[in-house]
Amino acid sequence: MTMSARIAQSAFDGSRLRVILLLDLYEGAQEQFLDAYEHMRNKVASVPGHISDQLCQSIENPSQWLITSEWESALPFLAWVNSEEHIAIVRPMHSCVRDTRSMRYSVLRETHPERPAASGDARTSLQTEARVGAGLTRHALTFTVKPGTESKVVDILANYEAPETRINGTTRLHRTSLFMHGNRVVRAVEVEGDLLATLCHVASQPQVQAVEEAINPYLEQDRDLSDADSARIFFTRAALPAMQHVAAGRPRPDHLRRHMLYYPAVAGRGLELARFLARQDEAAASDPDGPVYASTVFQRDDVVTRMIDITQELDLDPLAALGIKGPGKAAELERLLDGAAIGVEGSLDSERTLHRLLAHADMLPVTDRTSADS
Repeated sequence: MTMSARIAQSAFDGSRLRVILLLDLYEGAQEQFLDAYEHMRNKVASVPGHISDQLCQSIENPSQWLITSEWESALPFLAWVNSEEHIAIVRPMHSCVRDTRSMRYSVLRETHPERPAASGDARTSLQTEARVGAGLTRHALTFTVKPGTESKVVDILANYEAPETRINGTTRLHRTSLFMHGNRVVRAVEVEGDLLATLCHVASQPQVQAVEEAINPYLEQDRDLSDADSARIFFTRAALPAMQHVAAGRPRPDHLRRHMLYYPAVAGRGLELARFLARQDEAAASDPDGPVYASTVFQRDDVVTRMIDITQELDLDPLAALGIKGPGKAAELERLLDGAAIGVEGSLDSERTLHRLLAHADMLPVTDRTSADS
């Protein structure tokens, strides 16, 4: 699948995925870890889209281990790693592991000296072009708060001391954008350098810990941040993967407005809706006069959001703002969108309904902070 060179992040390129998990074990935990790995690998072997995995131990440090796995594409891996089944299967490993780091890569090139890859061979599903961009990784979390507590949560999340954004010489937190829709919170971050190092650094900052503790009583899903397993489960369930980021092929305008739009999908259609929006944004990026300069589509299950940086007010071009410009695109969104869940029902061919959808989908901006040196 050929992707536009303007796409910096994508789970839709169709190429095989290599996942690398680095682990540092506690002393004496090797046998327990091996038992847990055997249980996990027997389960993951039957997951659709999984091709193979390897367990490796460092020849220099016996506590350092490496698990690599290969997947037909990013989509089955993301579905697996964010599932309740995955949470349950990897839990026995947690007591063995002091530290982990996960990395995910599309396969661009490979060498098989024993034989050339045949047409139709699974090994030919490689990413055809290297993606380019500003070196930023986008990541988001979403969770819900108890109905009736929204204003209290907004006040807590909007009023906190920003953490140090420079983590080291190569890594920094570039931007944090936080939005709410009803009782749903979405927090998106842009990171230059190591995403995991940034998330760990931010989570360790006293002012951030104070905010997380302050909102605990209002969360619909209970968590105990003092308990590593409870915190890990919460943030795994809250993960909202970036499925695609695309930017227009023109100089970045000086003044852009950032919005997060919420698209609750018809049950079971979340991935289809995210793919539809991603295709729309890829096409729109080629329009030199389009108002949307950059967009990121996030999706988990039937929760789909789309963060856009736009050059004008949303309602000046609602079709472009919603990502449905073109013949039949409004009808396609209407088919995939759970209109009742967002309080908008009726044909999107109606201009009135279209503006109503835009107003209802536009999430409440809570805070948008950019690092001082950006």
